[in-house]
Amino acid sequence: MCTNSKGGNTLENSDHIQEILERLKNLSSVQQRQVLDYVLELSGETQKDLSGKELLKLVGAISKEDLEIMKQAIEEGCEQVYGSY
Repeated sequence: MCTNSKGGNTLENSDHIQEILERLKNLSSVQQRQVLDYVLELSGETQKDLSGKELLKLVGAISKEDLEIMKQAIEEGCEQVYGSY
C-alpha cells in the first residue's frame, strides 16, 4: 500500500481530492474562495492582502435581507449608522 509523507494512503487521498474537485465545480466563486481560504488556513498559510479585484468578487456575497438585519442590529446597538450601500 502506498502512503504519502503524512502517513496517509495516497490512493484514498486521491479519491478525496477527486471528490473535493467535483464538489468545488458546483460552488459559486465566492464559495470557492471560502474553500481556498479554509485550505490555506489548515495548511498554515494565510492570504495577507486582498487586491481590489479580489474584493470585488465579494460584492453581492451578503444578501440585501442580511444587510438589513445587520443594519438594524447596528442601529439598535449603537443607534448610529454611517454611509449607505
